[in-house]
Amino acid sequence: MGRVKSATRNIAFGYVGQVATALISFVLRTVFLFHLSKELLGINSTYANVLAVLNMAELGIGTALNFSLYGPVARGETEKIKSYMRLYRKAYYIIALVVAGVGLALAPFLKFLVKNPGDVSLRDLTLYYFIFLFNTVSSYFVAYKYSLINAEQKNYIQTNINTITKVITSLIQIVIIVVFKNFYLFLLTDAAVQLIQKIFVSRFLDKMYPYLKDKDAQPLSKEESDEVWKKTKALVFHKVGDVARLQTDALIISSFIEVSMSGFVDNYNLVINSVSNFVNIIFNSVISSFGNLIATESKERQFSMFRVYRFFASWIYGFSCVGFMILLTPLISLIWGQQWVIPSAAVYCILTDYYFKGDRIVLSNYKTAAGVFEPDKYLALIQGAVNLVLSIALVQTPLGITGIYIGTIVSGLIANVTKPIIIYGTCFGKKATGYFVDTLKYLVSMVFVLLVCRYISGIVLSELNFVNFFIMVIVITVIFNGVYFILYGRSEEFKYVYARVKDKLSKRG
Repeated sequence: MGRVKSATRNIAFGYVGQVATALISFVLRTVFLFHLSKELLGINSTYANVLAVLNMAELGIGTALNFSLYGPVARGETEKIKSYMRLYRKAYYIIALVVAGVGLALAPFLKFLVKNPGDVSLRDLTLYYFIFLFNTVSSYFVAYKYSLINAEQKNYIQTNINTITKVITSLIQIVIIVVFKNFYLFLLTDAAVQLIQKIFVSRFLDKMYPYLKDKDAQPLSKEESDEVWKKTKALVFHKVGDVARLQTDALIISSFIEVSMSGFVDNYNLVINSVSNFVNIIFNSVISSFGNLIATESKERQFSMFRVYRFFASWIYGFSCVGFMILLTPLISLIWGQQWVIPSAAVYCILTDYYFKGDRIVLSNYKTAAGVFEPDKYLALIQGAVNLVLSIALVQTPLGITGIYIGTIVSGLIANVTKPIIIYGTCFGKKATGYFVDTLKYLVSMVFVLLVCRYISGIVLSELNFVNFFIMVIVITVIFNGVYFILYGRSEEFKYVYARVKDKLSKRG
């Protein structure tokens, strides 16, 4: 199957899965808000982030090995694949033990991470946490098998399994909340369904790849092992730094403000992630295609495709960012009520970071697919340190929660400046001047459209209701895409995307 066809299938199933999970997640969140306390919502959000922090124990082994699999998979080298998977399995079993150990050691400190938990006792806080920990640790015993289907550009298999699991879990949890209003049963339901899913996945992938059960897999050569561990060591720094930058905001909110505020922010993140996941499906689905492209095509071809994906990311992330800037808080008010709204300054900061994160997503995906981890291995650590220092310092000023996200923006911009220089020099042998010129061009275009749409929204949304809200959705869609088509419709990147879409539609017709 070709790269484009594989990416298209992954994207199509990704969208179906995202629609299903987004809808059921909104229903589940609404039921949760009306039947359980804001403190429990905050605890749920905080613990999810605590376990995300613990996931840094993976130390990038998965990413490094996925890169190593692209070549053997493309060449059909079954024995080599078995050797890599053997290494992967051992590594992940060790990781599971590390996560369990660190997770248990963290339990006595939960009371410092959860400020003002309301009526929730320390005993309940601890038991809730152990359920979260079980879900995380158990996932490592099957996670390594997904690397093979992803290296084969069959990401849709994992997407479909996760979608079915999410829908089943959420439906049962909705019934649990309405009938019993019990947070323990809510969490145990998720743990039980997830466990059944992991058992099924393990057996399913064993049947799909029967050679994974072979006992005669040969160890990798010293050179091959050294290459994997060299990249893994570099990824350790990336992983730790990314966790310090991306996963600590909710923990700082829970520790320095109060745990219920984590739930408020999580409502915003649910909406942002539900929409942005549609965007991410495209870019995450093509990362394995990037790996195949790098293994088989020239640097000029790689650079050409990189520019296409970068252009598309700027368009899509710019569009969604403008929409969020204008419509996110009104949507929260319409769905759940004014009482769940957070300060506008904090919302703008969250979305500013969202835009710049989108601006570097193609860089990160390409760098991962190319296995370029060494040149900037300390960068993520610097970013993480900057984020923690600034966020903790600013949250204790009158800025409050807004200060946390100022730290996140500043730390993220460090990568927006340095990564293009590294990637362009290492992967393409070019200077990154053109990248920064394009960045400024796309940013000015987005801000212009934002100001125009902001002015119009002041008129349309002067009376907030669902009719006016959807009118504003149409206005933003028409203005943003119209302006971008006028500005960039003649570019080579747009012509490539248009030709691909046209080709797909003609084949279906």
